Amino acid sequence: MVAPSPLSPRVAIRFPNCFNFSPPNLQGTLRPSMKALRILSLFALLSPILVFAEQKAKPLNFVFFLVDDLGWTDLKTFGSSFYDTPNCDRLAATGMKFTDAYAACPVCSPTRASIMTGRYPTRTGVTDYIGAPAGRAWRRNTRLLPAVYTRQLELKEFTIAEALKENGYATFFAGKWHLGNQGFWPEDQGFDINMGGHHRGGPYGGKKYFSPYGNPRLKDGPDGEHLPDRLASETVKFMTANKDKPFFAYLSFYSVHTPLISREDLKKKYQARKKELGLVAKWGQEHNRKVRLVQEHAVYGGMIEAMDMAVGKVLDGLKALNLEKNTVVFFMSDNGGLSTSEGHPTSNLPLRGGKGWMYEGGIREPMMVRWPGVTEPGSVNDSPVTSTDFFPTILEMAGVNPKLPLPTDGVSFTPALRSKAHDRGAMFWHYPHYGNQGGAPTGAIREGDWKLIEWYENGKLELFNLKEDISENNNLAKKHPDKVKTLATKLASWRKDTGAVMPVLNKKFDLRKREGR
Repeated sequence: MVAPSPLSPRVAIRFPNCFNFSPPNLQGTLRPSMKALRILSLFALLSPILVFAEQKAKPLNFVFFLVDDLGWTDLKTFGSSFYDTPNCDRLAATGMKFTDAYAACPVCSPTRASIMTGRYPTRTGVTDYIGAPAGRAWRRNTRLLPAVYTRQLELKEFTIAEALKENGYATFFAGKWHLGNQGFWPEDQGFDINMGGHHRGGPYGGKKYFSPYGNPRLKDGPDGEHLPDRLASETVKFMTANKDKPFFAYLSFYSVHTPLISREDLKKKYQARKKELGLVAKWGQEHNRKVRLVQEHAVYGGMIEAMDMAVGKVLDGLKALNLEKNTVVFFMSDNGGLSTSEGHPTSNLPLRGGKGWMYEGGIREPMMVRWPGVTEPGSVNDSPVTSTDFFPTILEMAGVNPKLPLPTDGVSFTPALRSKAHDRGAMFWHYPHYGNQGGAPTGAIREGDWKLIEWYENGKLELFNLKEDISENNNLAKKHPDKVKTLATKLASWRKDTGAVMPVLNKKFDLRKREGR
Protein backbone atom coordinates (compact mmCIF):
# COMPACT_ATOMS: atom_id res chain seq x y z
CA MET A 1 0.00 0.00 0.00
CA VAL A 2 1.30 3.43 -0.90
CA ALA A 3 1.73 5.77 2.05
CA PRO A 4 -0.52 8.86 2.13
CA SER A 5 1.02 11.71 0.21
CA PRO A 6 2.19 14.66 2.28
CA LEU A 7 1.47 17.01 -0.58
CA SER A 8 -2.34 17.14 -0.34
CA PRO A 9 -3.74 20.59 0.53
CA ARG A 10 -4.73 21.08 4.14
CA VAL A 11 -8.35 20.15 4.89
CA ALA A 12 -10.33 23.01 6.45
CA ILE A 13 -12.27 21.88 9.52
CA ARG A 14 -14.93 24.16 11.09
CA PHE A 15 -15.19 23.72 14.88
CA PRO A 16 -18.31 24.50 16.91
CA ASN A 17 -18.30 27.53 19.20
CA CYS A 18 -17.47 25.55 22.29
CA PHE A 19 -14.58 27.45 23.82
CA ASN A 20 -15.02 29.39 27.06
CA PHE A 21 -12.83 32.47 27.04
CA SER A 22 -11.65 34.07 30.25
CA PRO A 23 -12.32 37.77 30.76
CA PRO A 24 -9.59 40.00 29.41
CA ASN A 25 -6.55 39.97 31.60
CA LEU A 26 -2.78 40.19 31.30
CA GLN A 27 -2.39 36.47 30.60
CA GLY A 28 -5.08 36.15 27.93
CA THR A 29 -5.58 32.49 28.98
CA LEU A 30 -7.67 30.21 26.70
CA ARG A 31 -9.66 27.55 28.58
CA PRO A 32 -11.12 24.83 26.33
CA SER A 33 -14.18 22.95 27.50
CA MET A 34 -14.20 19.15 27.83
CA LYS A 35 -16.34 18.98 24.66
CA ALA A 36 -13.70 20.89 22.72
CA LEU A 37 -10.96 18.59 23.97
CA ARG A 38 -12.92 15.55 22.80
CA ILE A 39 -13.37 17.10 19.34
CA LEU A 40 -9.69 17.93 19.08
CA SER A 41 -8.77 14.38 20.08
CA LEU A 42 -11.14 12.95 17.48
CA PHE A 43 -9.70 15.27 14.81
CA ALA A 44 -6.16 14.12 15.65
CA LEU A 45 -7.25 10.53 15.06
CA LEU A 46 -9.12 11.26 11.83
CA SER A 47 -6.63 13.69 10.25
CA PRO A 48 -4.45 11.07 8.49
CA ILE A 49 -7.58 9.38 7.16
CA LEU A 50 -8.94 12.67 5.84
CA VAL A 51 -5.65 13.52 4.13
CA PHE A 52 -5.42 10.04 2.58
CA ALA A 53 -9.03 10.28 1.40
CA GLU A 54 -8.26 13.60 -0.29
CA GLN A 55 -5.19 12.12 -1.99
CA LYS A 56 -7.32 9.25 -3.27
CA ALA A 57 -9.85 11.78 -4.54
CA LYS A 58 -7.14 13.76 -6.34
CA PRO A 59 -4.30 11.51 -7.57
CA LEU A 60 -0.90 12.81 -8.58
CA ASN A 61 -0.22 14.04 -12.10
CA PHE A 62 3.04 13.19 -13.87
CA VAL A 63 5.12 15.19 -16.34
CA PHE A 64 8.12 13.39 -17.82
CA PHE A 65 10.79 15.23 -19.83
CA LEU A 66 13.05 12.96 -21.89
CA VAL A 67 15.82 14.75 -23.79
CA ASP A 68 17.54 13.02 -26.70
CA ASP A 69 21.36 12.68 -26.54
CA LEU A 70 21.76 15.11 -23.63
CA GLY A 71 25.13 14.67 -21.93
CA TRP A 72 25.72 14.44 -18.18
CA THR A 73 27.31 17.90 -18.01
CA ASP A 74 25.16 19.62 -20.64
CA LEU A 75 23.15 21.54 -18.00
CA LYS A 76 24.55 24.36 -15.91
CA THR A 77 23.23 22.68 -12.78
CA PHE A 78 25.29 19.61 -13.72
CA GLY A 79 28.49 21.55 -14.39
CA SER A 80 28.32 23.25 -17.79
CA SER A 81 30.01 26.64 -17.95
CA PHE A 82 29.02 27.27 -21.58
CA TYR A 83 25.33 26.40 -22.02
CA ASP A 84 22.54 28.43 -20.36
CA THR A 85 19.79 26.28 -18.83
CA PRO A 86 17.91 28.45 -16.31
CA ASN A 87 14.70 26.42 -16.40
CA CYS A 88 16.41 23.09 -15.86
CA ASP A 89 18.40 24.78 -13.10
CA ARG A 90 15.10 25.95 -11.60
CA LEU A 91 13.81 22.39 -11.62
CA ALA A 92 16.95 21.24 -9.81
CA ALA A 93 16.58 24.01 -7.23
CA THR A 94 13.02 22.95 -6.46
CA GLY A 95 13.58 19.20 -6.69
CA MET A 96 16.25 16.52 -6.35
CA LYS A 97 19.26 15.89 -8.61
CA PHE A 98 20.59 12.36 -9.10
CA THR A 99 24.33 12.23 -9.78
CA ASP A 100 24.48 8.48 -10.47
CA ALA A 101 21.53 7.99 -12.82
CA TYR A 102 21.92 5.71 -15.83
CA ALA A 103 20.32 4.93 -19.16
CA ALA A 104 19.78 1.24 -19.82
CA CYS A 105 21.76 1.54 -23.06
CA PRO A 106 24.29 3.92 -24.67
CA VAL A 107 21.87 4.52 -27.58
CA CYS A 108 18.27 5.68 -27.72
CA SER A 109 15.60 3.07 -28.57
CA PRO A 110 16.59 0.48 -25.92
CA THR A 111 16.53 3.11 -23.16
CA ARG A 112 13.17 4.41 -24.35
CA ALA A 113 11.72 0.91 -24.23
CA SER A 114 13.13 0.41 -20.73
CA ILE A 115 11.36 3.54 -19.45
CA MET A 116 8.09 2.45 -21.00
CA THR A 117 8.20 -1.10 -19.58
CA GLY A 118 10.59 -1.25 -16.61
CA ARG A 119 12.40 -4.04 -18.46
CA TYR A 120 16.01 -4.34 -19.55
CA PRO A 121 16.69 -4.23 -23.31
CA THR A 122 17.68 -7.90 -23.19
CA ARG A 123 14.07 -8.73 -22.26
CA THR A 124 12.28 -6.47 -24.77
CA GLY A 125 14.76 -7.50 -27.48
CA VAL A 126 15.26 -3.84 -28.42
CA THR A 127 19.03 -3.74 -27.93
CA ASP A 128 20.00 -1.20 -30.63
CA TYR A 129 18.52 1.95 -32.09
CA ILE A 130 15.71 0.82 -34.34
CA GLY A 131 16.75 0.90 -37.97
CA ALA A 132 20.36 -0.11 -37.37
CA PRO A 133 21.59 -2.90 -39.67
CA ALA A 134 22.35 -6.24 -38.05
CA GLY A 135 22.99 -9.87 -38.91
CA ARG A 136 23.24 -10.58 -42.63
CA ALA A 137 22.43 -6.98 -43.47
CA TRP A 138 25.72 -5.88 -41.87
CA ARG A 139 28.24 -4.50 -44.37
CA ARG A 140 30.98 -2.93 -42.23
CA ASN A 141 34.36 -4.61 -41.78
CA THR A 142 34.11 -5.58 -38.10
CA ARG A 143 35.31 -8.57 -36.12
CA LEU A 144 31.78 -9.47 -35.05
CA LEU A 145 28.36 -9.44 -36.65
CA PRO A 146 26.08 -7.39 -34.38
CA ALA A 147 23.24 -9.33 -32.78
CA VAL A 148 19.81 -9.47 -34.38
CA TYR A 149 17.34 -7.37 -32.37
CA THR A 150 13.59 -6.68 -32.14
CA ARG A 151 12.64 -3.74 -34.35
CA GLN A 152 9.64 -2.46 -32.40
CA LEU A 153 8.29 -2.33 -28.88
CA GLU A 154 6.05 -5.37 -29.11
CA LEU A 155 2.36 -4.90 -28.30
CA LYS A 156 2.59 -7.67 -25.69
CA GLU A 157 4.74 -5.31 -23.61
CA PHE A 158 2.83 -3.56 -20.82
CA THR A 159 3.70 0.13 -20.78
CA ILE A 160 3.53 2.74 -18.05
CA ALA A 161 0.96 4.60 -20.19
CA GLU A 162 -1.26 1.52 -20.34
CA ALA A 163 -1.00 1.00 -16.58
CA LEU A 164 -1.98 4.59 -15.80
CA LYS A 165 -4.69 4.74 -18.47
CA GLU A 166 -6.33 1.65 -16.97
CA ASN A 167 -6.55 3.59 -13.72
CA GLY A 168 -8.24 6.70 -15.02
CA TYR A 169 -5.30 8.76 -16.24
CA ALA A 170 -5.36 10.85 -19.40
CA THR A 171 -2.17 10.03 -21.29
CA PHE A 172 -0.22 12.22 -23.71
CA PHE A 173 2.91 11.77 -25.82
CA ALA A 174 4.83 14.46 -27.69
CA GLY A 175 8.06 14.22 -29.67
CA LYS A 176 10.40 11.37 -30.49
CA TRP A 177 9.11 7.79 -30.20
CA HIS A 178 11.48 5.62 -32.30
CA LEU A 179 10.00 2.35 -31.05
CA GLY A 180 8.54 0.91 -34.23
CA ASN A 181 6.62 1.54 -37.43
CA GLN A 182 2.91 2.28 -37.77
CA GLY A 183 0.94 -0.09 -35.58
CA PHE A 184 3.52 0.28 -32.82
CA TRP A 185 3.24 4.03 -32.30
CA PRO A 186 2.36 5.76 -29.00
CA GLU A 187 -1.39 5.53 -29.64
CA ASP A 188 -0.95 1.74 -29.89
CA GLN A 189 0.91 1.59 -26.57
CA GLY A 190 -1.43 3.35 -24.15
CA PHE A 191 -1.28 7.03 -25.10
CA ASP A 192 -4.55 8.86 -25.79
CA ILE A 193 -2.81 11.58 -27.78
CA ASN A 194 0.32 11.42 -29.92
CA MET A 195 1.93 14.61 -31.13
CA GLY A 196 4.92 13.83 -33.34
CA GLY A 197 5.86 10.29 -32.35
CA HIS A 198 6.57 7.87 -35.19
CA HIS A 199 9.28 5.50 -36.43
CA ARG A 200 12.10 7.94 -37.15
CA GLY A 201 14.87 8.77 -34.69
CA GLY A 202 15.25 12.45 -35.60
CA PRO A 203 13.42 15.37 -37.23
CA TYR A 204 14.51 14.43 -40.74
CA GLY A 205 11.51 15.62 -42.80
CA GLY A 206 10.61 19.06 -44.09
CA LYS A 207 12.71 21.82 -42.54
CA LYS A 208 13.90 19.52 -39.80
CA TYR A 209 13.58 21.46 -36.53
CA PHE A 210 11.37 24.12 -38.15
CA SER A 211 7.90 23.95 -39.69
CA PRO A 212 6.91 22.54 -42.09
CA TYR A 213 8.09 19.40 -40.29
CA GLY A 214 7.13 16.62 -42.68
CA ASN A 215 6.07 14.57 -39.63
CA PRO A 216 3.15 12.14 -40.17
CA ARG A 217 1.97 12.56 -36.57
CA LEU A 218 2.33 16.35 -36.20
CA LYS A 219 0.48 18.95 -38.25
CA ASP A 220 2.67 21.70 -39.60
CA GLY A 221 2.57 25.01 -37.80
CA PRO A 222 3.30 28.45 -39.23
CA ASP A 223 6.36 28.57 -41.44
CA GLY A 224 9.47 28.69 -39.27
CA GLU A 225 7.80 27.53 -36.06
CA HIS A 226 10.40 25.87 -33.82
CA LEU A 227 9.82 22.21 -32.94
CA PRO A 228 10.78 22.17 -29.22
CA ASP A 229 8.54 25.17 -28.56
CA ARG A 230 5.67 23.57 -30.48
CA LEU A 231 5.95 20.35 -28.50
CA ALA A 232 5.93 22.31 -25.23
CA SER A 233 2.85 24.25 -26.35
CA GLU A 234 1.04 21.01 -27.18
CA THR A 235 1.94 19.67 -23.74
CA VAL A 236 0.53 22.75 -21.99
CA LYS A 237 -2.61 22.49 -24.14
CA PHE A 238 -3.09 18.90 -22.99
CA MET A 239 -2.54 19.79 -19.32
CA THR A 240 -5.06 22.62 -19.60
CA ALA A 241 -7.70 20.34 -21.10
CA ASN A 242 -7.13 17.74 -18.37
CA LYS A 243 -6.44 19.93 -15.34
CA ASP A 244 -9.41 18.48 -13.45
CA LYS A 245 -8.40 14.84 -13.89
CA PRO A 246 -5.16 12.91 -13.36
CA PHE A 247 -2.79 12.96 -16.32
CA PHE A 248 0.52 11.58 -17.56
CA ALA A 249 2.28 13.94 -19.98
CA TYR A 250 5.40 12.52 -21.62
CA LEU A 251 7.40 15.16 -23.51
CA SER A 252 10.11 13.30 -25.39
CA PHE A 253 12.19 15.93 -27.17
CA TYR A 254 13.79 15.36 -30.55
CA SER A 255 16.34 17.83 -29.21
CA VAL A 256 19.31 17.71 -29.02
CA HIS A 257 19.73 14.92 -31.58
CA THR A 258 21.22 15.57 -35.00
CA PRO A 259 20.74 17.31 -37.38
CA LEU A 260 22.60 20.09 -35.62
CA ILE A 261 20.34 23.07 -36.34
CA SER A 262 19.67 26.00 -34.02
CA ARG A 263 17.62 29.16 -33.96
CA GLU A 264 19.78 31.81 -35.60
CA ASP A 265 19.58 34.23 -32.66
CA LEU A 266 20.73 31.57 -30.21
CA LYS A 267 23.51 30.46 -32.53
CA LYS A 268 24.82 34.04 -32.66
CA LYS A 269 24.61 34.29 -28.87
CA TYR A 270 26.89 31.29 -28.39
CA GLN A 271 29.25 32.34 -31.16
CA ALA A 272 29.73 35.60 -29.30
CA ARG A 273 30.18 33.77 -25.99
CA LYS A 274 32.78 31.45 -27.47
CA LYS A 275 34.72 34.45 -28.76
CA GLU A 276 34.35 36.34 -25.47
CA LEU A 277 35.64 33.38 -23.45
CA GLY A 278 38.45 32.66 -25.90
CA LEU A 279 37.37 29.05 -26.31
CA VAL A 280 38.85 26.82 -29.00
CA ALA A 281 38.18 23.22 -29.91
CA LYS A 282 40.36 20.67 -28.12
CA TRP A 283 40.45 16.99 -28.92
CA GLY A 284 41.39 13.71 -27.32
CA GLN A 285 41.35 10.17 -28.69
CA GLU A 286 39.03 7.24 -27.93
CA HIS A 287 40.11 4.15 -29.89
CA ASN A 288 40.05 5.38 -33.52
CA ARG A 289 37.76 8.34 -32.88
CA LYS A 290 38.59 11.86 -31.80
CA VAL A 291 36.61 13.03 -28.78
CA ARG A 292 35.71 16.64 -27.98
CA LEU A 293 37.22 17.92 -24.72
CA VAL A 294 35.69 21.42 -24.50
CA GLN A 295 32.07 22.59 -24.66
CA GLU A 296 32.17 25.39 -27.23
CA HIS A 297 29.83 24.35 -30.08
CA ALA A 298 27.61 27.37 -30.78
CA VAL A 299 24.85 25.55 -32.67
CA TYR A 300 24.61 22.87 -29.99
CA GLY A 301 24.48 25.60 -27.33
CA GLY A 302 21.49 27.10 -29.10
CA MET A 303 19.79 23.71 -29.26
CA ILE A 304 20.35 23.16 -25.53
CA GLU A 305 18.91 26.56 -24.63
CA ALA A 306 15.85 26.11 -26.89
CA MET A 307 15.16 22.78 -25.18
CA ASP A 308 15.50 24.52 -21.81
CA MET A 309 13.03 27.22 -22.88
CA ALA A 310 10.53 24.49 -23.76
CA VAL A 311 10.98 22.92 -20.33
CA GLY A 312 10.32 26.35 -18.84
CA LYS A 313 7.11 26.76 -20.84
CA VAL A 314 5.73 23.51 -19.41
CA LEU A 315 6.82 24.33 -15.85
CA ASP A 316 5.21 27.76 -16.16
CA GLY A 317 2.08 26.06 -17.49
CA LEU A 318 1.85 23.89 -14.38
CA LYS A 319 2.13 26.98 -12.20
CA ALA A 320 -0.47 28.95 -14.16
CA LEU A 321 -2.90 26.04 -13.92
CA ASN A 322 -2.29 25.73 -10.16
CA LEU A 323 -1.06 22.15 -10.66
CA GLU A 324 2.49 22.46 -9.31
CA LYS A 325 1.69 21.02 -5.87
CA ASN A 326 0.01 17.94 -7.26
CA THR A 327 2.36 17.12 -10.17
CA VAL A 328 5.55 15.07 -10.08
CA VAL A 329 8.12 16.17 -12.66
CA PHE A 330 10.81 13.86 -14.04
CA PHE A 331 13.77 14.87 -16.22
CA MET A 332 16.07 12.39 -17.96
CA SER A 333 18.21 11.75 -21.05
CA ASP A 334 18.20 8.55 -23.12
CA ASN A 335 21.99 8.19 -23.54
CA GLY A 336 25.20 10.15 -23.23
CA GLY A 337 26.18 13.27 -25.13
CA LEU A 338 27.47 12.96 -28.68
CA SER A 339 31.22 13.55 -28.38
CA THR A 340 32.95 11.11 -30.76
CA SER A 341 30.97 11.33 -34.00
CA GLU A 342 28.43 13.17 -36.18
CA GLY A 343 29.77 16.64 -35.49
CA HIS A 344 31.11 15.83 -32.00
CA PRO A 345 28.95 18.67 -30.61
CA THR A 346 29.62 18.32 -26.87
CA SER A 347 32.09 17.20 -24.24
CA ASN A 348 31.13 14.90 -21.37
CA LEU A 349 34.22 15.51 -19.25
CA PRO A 350 35.04 14.45 -16.61
CA LEU A 351 33.28 11.36 -17.95
CA ARG A 352 34.98 9.21 -20.56
CA GLY A 353 33.52 8.63 -24.02
CA GLY A 354 29.97 9.48 -25.02
CA LYS A 355 26.95 8.20 -26.87
CA GLY A 356 27.50 4.67 -28.21
CA TRP A 357 30.16 3.80 -25.60
CA MET A 358 29.86 1.76 -22.41
CA TYR A 359 32.05 4.21 -20.51
CA GLU A 360 30.27 6.63 -18.17
CA GLY A 361 30.00 9.31 -20.84
CA GLY A 362 27.70 7.01 -22.81
CA ILE A 363 25.31 5.93 -20.06
CA ARG A 364 25.39 8.33 -17.07
CA GLU A 365 22.61 10.92 -17.35
CA PRO A 366 21.50 14.27 -15.85
CA MET A 367 18.38 13.20 -13.94
CA MET A 368 16.09 15.30 -11.76
CA VAL A 369 12.81 14.66 -9.94
CA ARG A 370 10.47 17.12 -8.24
CA TRP A 371 7.86 15.50 -6.00
CA PRO A 372 6.27 18.44 -4.16
CA GLY A 373 6.17 17.97 -0.42
CA VAL A 374 8.49 14.96 -0.62
CA THR A 375 11.75 15.78 -2.38
CA GLU A 376 13.84 18.31 -0.50
CA PRO A 377 14.32 21.40 -2.71
CA GLY A 378 17.86 21.68 -4.02
CA SER A 379 18.88 18.26 -2.75
CA VAL A 380 21.43 15.98 -4.40
CA ASN A 381 21.27 12.19 -4.25
CA ASP A 382 24.09 9.81 -5.21
CA SER A 383 22.03 6.59 -5.08
CA PRO A 384 22.59 4.64 -8.31
CA VAL A 385 19.37 4.34 -10.33
CA THR A 386 18.64 3.33 -13.91
CA SER A 387 15.96 3.97 -16.51
CA THR A 388 14.09 0.73 -15.78
CA ASP A 389 13.36 2.16 -12.32
CA PHE A 390 10.94 4.86 -13.49
CA PHE A 391 8.21 2.29 -14.18
CA PRO A 392 7.78 0.94 -10.61
CA THR A 393 8.45 4.35 -9.09
CA ILE A 394 5.61 6.02 -10.99
CA LEU A 395 3.25 3.13 -10.25
CA GLU A 396 4.00 3.38 -6.55
CA MET A 397 3.50 7.14 -6.53
CA ALA A 398 0.17 6.74 -8.32
CA GLY A 399 -0.99 4.02 -5.95
CA VAL A 400 -1.38 1.67 -8.90
CA ASN A 401 -0.60 -2.02 -8.49
CA PRO A 402 -1.45 -3.76 -11.78
CA LYS A 403 -0.99 -7.43 -12.48
CA LEU A 404 2.12 -7.44 -14.66
CA PRO A 405 2.02 -9.88 -17.60
CA LEU A 406 5.82 -10.01 -17.97
CA PRO A 407 8.78 -9.96 -15.54
CA THR A 408 10.20 -6.51 -14.84
CA ASP A 409 13.62 -5.33 -13.69
CA GLY A 410 13.03 -1.87 -12.25
CA VAL A 411 13.31 -1.02 -8.56
CA SER A 412 11.29 1.87 -7.12
CA PHE A 413 13.51 4.70 -5.92
CA THR A 414 10.85 6.41 -3.76
CA PRO A 415 13.04 5.86 -0.66
CA ALA A 416 15.74 7.98 -2.31
CA LEU A 417 13.17 10.67 -3.11
CA ARG A 418 12.29 10.73 0.59
CA SER A 419 16.02 11.18 1.35
CA LYS A 420 16.25 7.70 2.83
CA ALA A 421 18.89 5.06 2.14
CA HIS A 422 18.34 3.32 -1.17
CA ASP A 423 20.30 0.41 -2.64
CA ARG A 424 18.69 -0.98 -5.78
CA GLY A 425 21.39 -3.63 -6.21
CA ALA A 426 23.52 -4.30 -9.27
CA MET A 427 22.75 -2.68 -12.63
CA PHE A 428 23.49 -4.37 -15.97
CA TRP A 429 24.07 -3.39 -19.60
CA HIS A 430 24.25 -5.37 -22.84
CA TYR A 431 25.03 -3.66 -26.14
CA PRO A 432 25.93 -6.35 -28.73
CA HIS A 433 26.32 -3.77 -31.51
CA TYR A 434 28.77 -1.27 -32.98
CA GLY A 435 26.60 1.82 -33.31
CA ASN A 436 27.86 4.90 -35.17
CA GLN A 437 30.14 6.49 -32.59
CA GLY A 438 33.17 4.17 -32.55
CA GLY A 439 32.18 1.84 -29.74
CA ALA A 440 32.08 -1.94 -30.01
CA PRO A 441 29.91 -4.77 -28.62
CA THR A 442 30.13 -4.71 -24.83
CA GLY A 443 28.45 -5.64 -21.60
CA ALA A 444 28.78 -4.03 -18.18
CA ILE A 445 27.77 -4.30 -14.56
CA ARG A 446 27.88 -1.71 -11.79
CA GLU A 447 27.60 -2.88 -8.18
CA GLY A 448 28.33 -0.35 -5.47
CA ASP A 449 31.30 1.74 -6.57
CA TRP A 450 32.66 -0.99 -8.85
CA LYS A 451 32.04 -1.20 -12.58
CA LEU A 452 33.16 -3.97 -14.92
CA ILE A 453 33.13 -3.67 -18.73
CA GLU A 454 33.43 -6.77 -20.94
CA TRP A 455 34.46 -6.28 -24.57
CA TYR A 456 32.87 -9.01 -26.67
CA GLU A 457 35.36 -8.79 -29.55
CA ASN A 458 38.28 -10.13 -27.52
CA GLY A 459 36.97 -10.84 -24.02
CA LYS A 460 38.94 -7.96 -22.48
CA LEU A 461 37.77 -6.98 -19.00
CA GLU A 462 38.10 -3.50 -17.50
CA LEU A 463 37.46 -2.81 -13.82
CA PHE A 464 36.97 0.69 -12.41
CA ASN A 465 36.25 2.14 -8.98
CA LEU A 466 33.92 4.99 -9.90
CA LYS A 467 34.12 6.65 -6.50
CA GLU A 468 37.86 7.11 -6.91
CA ASP A 469 38.04 7.26 -10.70
CA ILE A 470 34.91 8.67 -12.32
CA SER A 471 36.89 9.23 -15.55
CA GLU A 472 37.67 5.50 -15.84
CA ASN A 473 41.37 6.06 -16.46
CA ASN A 474 42.71 3.28 -14.21
CA ASN A 475 41.86 -0.29 -15.13
CA LEU A 476 42.13 -2.23 -11.85
CA ALA A 477 41.41 -5.68 -13.31
CA LYS A 478 44.90 -7.05 -12.62
CA LYS A 479 44.96 -5.57 -9.12
CA HIS A 480 41.58 -7.02 -8.08
CA PRO A 481 41.15 -10.38 -9.83
CA ASP A 482 38.63 -11.63 -7.26
CA LYS A 483 36.37 -8.64 -7.86
CA VAL A 484 36.67 -9.16 -11.62
CA LYS A 485 35.66 -12.81 -11.26
CA THR A 486 32.67 -11.98 -9.04
CA LEU A 487 31.30 -9.27 -11.31
CA ALA A 488 31.97 -11.17 -14.54
CA THR A 489 30.10 -14.19 -13.15
CA LYS A 490 27.12 -12.03 -12.20
CA LEU A 491 27.10 -10.38 -15.62
CA ALA A 492 27.16 -13.72 -17.44
CA SER A 493 24.40 -15.08 -15.19
CA TRP A 494 22.25 -12.02 -15.84
CA ARG A 495 22.68 -12.38 -19.60
CA LYS A 496 21.50 -15.98 -19.38
CA ASP A 497 18.55 -15.15 -17.13
CA THR A 498 17.27 -12.34 -19.35
CA GLY A 499 17.80 -14.05 -22.71
CA ALA A 500 20.55 -11.80 -24.03
CA VAL A 501 21.43 -12.36 -27.70
CA MET A 502 25.17 -12.28 -28.38
CA PRO A 503 27.03 -11.12 -31.49
CA VAL A 504 28.77 -13.78 -33.58
CA LEU A 505 32.08 -13.93 -35.44
CA ASN A 506 32.11 -12.15 -38.77
CA LYS A 507 33.62 -14.62 -41.24
CA LYS A 508 34.09 -11.84 -43.77
CA PHE A 509 36.24 -9.69 -41.49
CA ASP A 510 39.43 -8.71 -43.33
CA LEU A 511 42.47 -7.72 -41.26
CA ARG A 512 44.02 -6.05 -44.31
CA LYS A 513 41.22 -3.49 -44.48
CA ARG A 514 40.35 -0.68 -42.13
CA GLU A 515 38.13 -1.71 -39.23
CA GLY A 516 34.51 -0.64 -39.55
CA ARG A 517 34.17 0.82 -36.08
